[in-house]
Amino acid sequence: VQLQASGGGLVQAGGSLRLSCAASGSGRTFSRYTMGWFRQAPGKEREFVAGISWAIGETRYADSVKGRFTISRDNSKNTVYLQMNSLKPEDTAVYYCAADARIGILTTINYDYWGQGTLVTVSS
Repeated sequence: VQLQASGGGLVQAGGSLRLSCAASGSGRTFSRYTMGWFRQAPGKEREFVAGISWAIGETRYADSVKGRFTISRDNSKNTVYLQMNSLKPEDTAVYYCAADARIGILTTINYDYWGQGTLVTVSS
């Protein structure tokens, strides 16, 4: 499956952005992929941000984004979203979406497929 992330940009602290990740090209229907968002700041390892399972729509968030970020999916559009509110400078990173065929939400980087990333910059 091919994943195309978009929606990144420059925003002031306290602002909002919505990232999108469109999936295409898979024989497996999009609704049967667990989807995740990760981010990687300069000089740091890629870290889990949020995930949404395919079986029951369970969601999971990193502690650092709970209450500020919301992950959702529209299976009719083969797209997963990450709504980011109350952004902080420490949220600055390249954000990646990922897809996995397993039911559970992985918080590690062992996803089957990855998108190319979209840059989010939060100014103070």
